[in-house]
Amino acid sequence: MSEFAEIKKWLADTAEEPLEEMGSFFAARVEGYEEHMSPWREYYRWMAALIPQGAETLLDIGCGTGLELDEIFCLHPEIAVTGIDLEPSMLERLRGKHGHRNLRLIEGDYFRHPFESGYYDVAVSFETLHHFKPERKRDIFRKLHGSLKEGGCYLEADYVAESDEMEAYLFAECERRRRRSGTPEDVFVHFDTPLTLEHEMELLRQAGFARVECLGYQGENHTPMIRAMRYS
Repeated sequence: MSEFAEIKKWLADTAEEPLEEMGSFFAARVEGYEEHMSPWREYYRWMAALIPQGAETLLDIGCGTGLELDEIFCLHPEIAVTGIDLEPSMLERLRGKHGHRNLRLIEGDYFRHPFESGYYDVAVSFETLHHFKPERKRDIFRKLHGSLKEGGCYLEADYVAESDEMEAYLFAECERRRRRSGTPEDVFVHFDTPLTLEHEMELLRQAGFARVECLGYQGENHTPMIRAMRYS
């Protein structure tokens, strides 16, 4: 059975379950979050290894408890990190691990929070953007592009749809559930709506990134590592 077929079956089985608001979803799961995400350990290490030597400033959107930062600080202990996340309990867990580092944490919505212009050597995100519509993603990619120094890079490890059909189906199902529950469009919900890899990379190009490349996958999953570079 394909991944899409499995997802359709699971969605049919859970068709009447309510949507969960994003912050509430993670607040309820903070205790088991790091164990739940442990299968991604090699991806965290891979992302850390892609941070250029000499990078001094890094922006992490949707940083959660800092699982990618655990590995990044191992290789780049002096790097200055700004982390943004909606959920305060996640940030407290991160602060407890790395409060002695050069770490600034912001509790908030990374779509709304202003980023410093041309400030960061690197920006990263890990499994955080696959809940949003293309126009929202294009907006955040433009903000990330503007936050980077000339020659800076954005690294994204995120879930992608295996086909256009899967992409369209998930967006339609999310809208159906929003309508059923009366959930406004401006409320973030934890429901997967990934784009295909091709659509994801095209949005990055539209946002201004001059070179966008898929660096590949690890294992049998649907999460590519994407690198996008800022050049004039």
